[in-house]
Amino acid sequence: MSEQTVMTHGNDVRERFRERGYLVLPGFLPPDLIARLIPEVDHWVDSGLRRRSIEACLNPDPSGAPPVVEIELPAHGELAAHPPLLRLLSRLLGPSFVFHHLHSDRRAPGAPGKGWHHDYEQSPQRDRRRAMVHALHYIGGLTPGMGGLAVLPGSHRDVAGKTDLAHLGTARLPGEEVVDELPPGSTVLLHSALFHARRPAPEAGPGERPADGGPRYMIDGSYCQTGGKWPPVKPYWRHLLAAGRERGLGGGEWPELFRDAHFTEYEHRPL
Repeated sequence: MSEQTVMTHGNDVRERFRERGYLVLPGFLPPDLIARLIPEVDHWVDSGLRRRSIEACLNPDPSGAPPVVEIELPAHGELAAHPPLLRLLSRLLGPSFVFHHLHSDRRAPGAPGKGWHHDYEQSPQRDRRRAMVHALHYIGGLTPGMGGLAVLPGSHRDVAGKTDLAHLGTARLPGEEVVDELPPGSTVLLHSALFHARRPAPEAGPGERPADGGPRYMIDGSYCQTGGKWPPVKPYWRHLLAAGRERGLGGGEWPELFRDAHFTEYEHRPL
């Protein structure tokens, strides 16, 4: 990794995150949680539940929801409200924040990358007064053969559209930093307005064997600072929050974590 690893016990965690827009947490998740998450991701993908959740967003019916949402899977729900994660988020977002969504995927070796973008939910994009954080959990770790995560440190402080850099694809940019090697259970916290890209797996040169990085397991969750209303990205967002409340995720320590009051009504925007 070319970036400086930041550990959760550092006194400057919040300042570094404010300045750079991301933190790298190698081996952040405990082995027992990793062991339970991997088969859940496999089930989510292989059973078609992931496909059905995508279809529910492409053809939204606000009154309906897929048969299962991610946080109803036992280990996924635990991950969304993992106490060390929530304690760290409280240092970055303040004591009051709300869960936004969770995505779970297993990408095959050689899968394409994803071009430069950010994920800050605001339409139109106008300010960065309140923070939103994405937690990228690399359940099986990350190797150079899988393709790395490229980030533009500090870009979260600029007000820009999500796709303003999309025309650049996954090209290398001046000032970028790349995370491409992490042990299982590592987490990268991104300010959601930070421009980032997922690089494709490197191509083999003449006479070389293709790099085999194995499948890439990643679960990403997002959380928003309270103090205003955020736009939801899933038409069944109320069902999602209700599932968190019904499971008692977060216990009584984080009373705002699954409250509907922090969101506007859903407006469909094509993906």
